[in-house]
Amino acid sequence: MATIRIVEIDNFRGIKSLKWHPGPGLNCLIGIGDSGKSTILDAIDLCLGARRTFQFTDADFHGLVTSEPISVTLTIGNLAPELKSIDGYGLYLRGFDEAKLELEDEPGSGLETVLSLNMRVESDLEPVWSLLSDRAAAAGQTRNLSWSDRVALSPVRIGALSDHNLSWRRGSILNRLSDETADASTALLAAAREARKSFGADADKMLGKALGIVTAVASDLGIDVGAKAKAELEAHSASVTAGTISLHDETGVPLRRLGIGSARLIISGLQQKNASESSILLVDELEHGLEPHRIIRFLDNLGAKQKDSPLQVFLTSHSSVAVRELTVEQVSIVRKSGSAHEVLWVGQHSHLQGILRVYPEAFLARSVLICEGASEVGLLRGVDQHRSAAGKPSMHAHGTCLVDAGGYTKIMPRARAFQQMGFKVATFRDDDYRPEAAEESAFEAAGGKIFKWRKDKKLEVELFECLPHPAIKMLVEKSLEDRSEQEIDSQVRSYSKNAVTFTRVQEELGKGELSQETRTTLGCAAGGNKEGKKAWFKTVGEMEEIGRDVVWPNLEASDKEFKDTVIALRRWCIGG
Repeated sequence: MATIRIVEIDNFRGIKSLKWHPGPGLNCLIGIGDSGKSTILDAIDLCLGARRTFQFTDADFHGLVTSEPISVTLTIGNLAPELKSIDGYGLYLRGFDEAKLELEDEPGSGLETVLSLNMRVESDLEPVWSLLSDRAAAAGQTRNLSWSDRVALSPVRIGALSDHNLSWRRGSILNRLSDETADASTALLAAAREARKSFGADADKMLGKALGIVTAVASDLGIDVGAKAKAELEAHSASVTAGTISLHDETGVPLRRLGIGSARLIISGLQQKNASESSILLVDELEHGLEPHRIIRFLDNLGAKQKDSPLQVFLTSHSSVAVRELTVEQVSIVRKSGSAHEVLWVGQHSHLQGILRVYPEAFLARSVLICEGASEVGLLRGVDQHRSAAGKPSMHAHGTCLVDAGGYTKIMPRARAFQQMGFKVATFRDDDYRPEAAEESAFEAAGGKIFKWRKDKKLEVELFECLPHPAIKMLVEKSLEDRSEQEIDSQVRSYSKNAVTFTRVQEELGKGELSQETRTTLGCAAGGNKEGKKAWFKTVGEMEEIGRDVVWPNLEASDKEFKDTVIALRRWCIGG
């Protein structure tokens, strides 16, 4: 099962230069639009694919500069014995140090034996494939992979249009399932419809093994092809060749008429069966044509849940459903860095696995705001809902995602990880407990932004101390939705050593004059965390309502520093 160890791309379409060491299993490439994800798949396909010609144009050169040649090099390991044969490719065999990710021109002890295949396109637009070797170059020798080896290594690509794989065509997955061959000569003398019937009677004998595999795979994926798939001639064909023999369901309907998603699913299932022959699979826009539950099934088919998958899969996706189903080791982010491109492996930040499960959309965002907890997330979501309803820009339209860090100690590790992966990142926290000052300083020095409340204050205290009287009344009324007056009375007495009671709160609210002592006591009680007292507003939903219905409508009349902080957060979220 051949495995690509190194991908090197120069001057191809939007990529000036790129060097990437993909993993042996599933490699999911994510990133903003036009970041180069599909170009990487195209480069692999063109370099390693079993095609004799491809029509390149000037547009395939980076920046249309045809004086700088296109070069794609794939270093391939996990080679079959015949590919490692000294007689076959001896002068071109090289060594790869997996631990150091270094390539040596000669095989050696402790090194994996590999081959490096290069595709080069000059201004004449004619692609040239060759194996790379300094030793061969010094001896004045050049050679390519043999055609049979190239066919064996050729990746299967599942794109928007993959129905050719449901016919017995050159290079299709069906032709790789078994060594059976289709012979339609007995049907040539009959009329088109008679030919279909005549060939259909013999097809099961010629292609029975492959048809059995197709039927089993389709059944496992929940795709109805009847009791057994058939191989029949296309009724519209004027001539009968191997390419006109395609898969049909039990009633004779061509499987290429399946929806895009079903066709992609069944092809991925067939590729699993064929992994011993061709182990590299390319999937562009994984989610195309699939509902969420079938995206999950598709990923299972691609080996996402297997510890040692027989396939090396390169896929692109913009789906949070897909990302949630993966591990951080399976996800990489494509970024443009200066004039070059880079692929950043999320797996180097193993502590982000929980974030990947709960907030997969963060990895697909442009900007990430790491919040201390659910309260901060809810507050900003509510503010955004209010502004969106008023016709103002939404943070979602600007590609901003809010992430609950799960506590102040987890803010900076998560923020630094996203920052290192090239995201625009900010943090939002209380100030009663703080991350290490050195961590925050390093984060800010690298371009991060920190939002926090006033010294030693937390969100609930800020709300009760800074919002105007009508807003405080709304907060107290909301607190009574889930707790009794007696419970609130007990909490405010506890925090004020009996100086503030719920009766006093009601009296001051009735007069329209809240004392500083009462405001602070209410804020501390609302925040909980003392003697096991439960916080009043700690869910995202509760804080959404407060942000939408209380905070923003009363912001203009609020304390200036509180107002400035909320506005600054809002501006950052919409790209300001």
